[in-house]
Amino acid sequence: MFSKDTYIQRRRELKNRVGHGLILLLGNDYVGRNYADNEYNFRQDSSFLYYFGLPYEGLNAIIDIDNDTEIIFGDELTIDHIVWMGQQPTLHEKAARIGVTNTRPTKALQDYISSAQKKGQTIHYLPTYRAEHKLKLKELLNIRPGDEKPSVDLIRAIVDMRNHKTAEEIEEIEKACNVTADMHIAAMRAVAPGKYEYEIKSALETIAFSNDCDLSFTTIATINGQTLHNHNYSNIIKPGDMVLIDAGAETRMGYAGDMSSTICAGKTFSSRQKDVYDIQVAAHKAAVNALKPGVPFVDVYELAATEICSGLKDLGLMSGDPKEAVAAGAHAMFFQTGLGHMMGLDVHDMENLGEIWVGYDGKPKSTQFGRKSLRLARPLEPGFVLTIEPGVYFIPELIDLWKAEGKFKEFINYAKLEEYRDFGGIRNEEDYLITENGARRLGKKIPLTTDEVEEIRRS
Repeated sequence: MFSKDTYIQRRRELKNRVGHGLILLLGNDYVGRNYADNEYNFRQDSSFLYYFGLPYEGLNAIIDIDNDTEIIFGDELTIDHIVWMGQQPTLHEKAARIGVTNTRPTKALQDYISSAQKKGQTIHYLPTYRAEHKLKLKELLNIRPGDEKPSVDLIRAIVDMRNHKTAEEIEEIEKACNVTADMHIAAMRAVAPGKYEYEIKSALETIAFSNDCDLSFTTIATINGQTLHNHNYSNIIKPGDMVLIDAGAETRMGYAGDMSSTICAGKTFSSRQKDVYDIQVAAHKAAVNALKPGVPFVDVYELAATEICSGLKDLGLMSGDPKEAVAAGAHAMFFQTGLGHMMGLDVHDMENLGEIWVGYDGKPKSTQFGRKSLRLARPLEPGFVLTIEPGVYFIPELIDLWKAEGKFKEFINYAKLEEYRDFGGIRNEEDYLITENGARRLGKKIPLTTDEVEEIRRS
């Protein structure tokens, strides 16, 4: 946890930003995997962590702006809990750590909300992402699941605060990024023909756990990099394969790292792999060099996409003007994803609050295939932490569909593309902080170019 003053100041600023009413922040509960006592690892709600810092289940909180009151609702451990879980601080002791003196039992939350509603107070709450939250709101506010109306004022206030990382947050994120880098370096040393994907996954995840970290998301470790979120792990790595890794560590305080790397199965890449890999790296470097305050991230995305189209044109896979190809959407044959996303307490920071607020500042998103996957488009500001992760993917099903439709024939050389339908996918990813006059990579450097990857593969 940060200091008590950090949480006091955050809540004070939130009250000033929202201005009136009552803010309800729901914490998380344990969730059973296949029965109640076999639980998933507990993870506290990130906005609850940001303002109240307490990583314990069964807590909810109110910030009553109108009455200048802050309350944490929860229940003390019974002897049954203590037998199984051991002793913990009391609810009052937990609350005192983050500057809250008013604590009440869980059952008192309903009465407090009902009283506020009778007084005509506005109840501000956030979008739900768990069934338990929907059920809590049903009971507390007497609304049916699906009829929730989250407070836009609260969402925008939280997004603006959490988007701008403080020095102490950046320090914590950098811890996660350093462990994340070590995870990828371990994977680069572990990859070998004859191994299963799950062996590589095990090698890199061991690094996270041995550094007192959890995983910030489910690891991707696959020889089929063209499947963007591949969680299979059952394939045997063969000579000539490439292994795509997307993995990150999460610190005890909940801050995330997120990096990707693409590794040759042997000691070197093939010449064809290098050709495409170099295009991905060129797009990556172009995007990184463009990062600075005031630059719309959508422009950085278009720059990276244009770089990809230009490189693929040199290989004979595309034709025409690269910028026109990007404007038309032809780049999405090869680059279907966004370029990056905000990162912090969530690996996709505040995704539960809505990309339109986090990444677009309320502006509408594109509906164009590929471009609609861009999670961040707004002008960059100092304090933003984000990922850079352009990719080049050859998806056979997409090739067949667009070829049958005759789509973008003026830009895509389908005859040449047939030679690459078994190529797979390439992605490399780093994490960056936007500074006052540019950007700074967070965490240790991991091998990026083919030369750098091959050097570690031969060591």
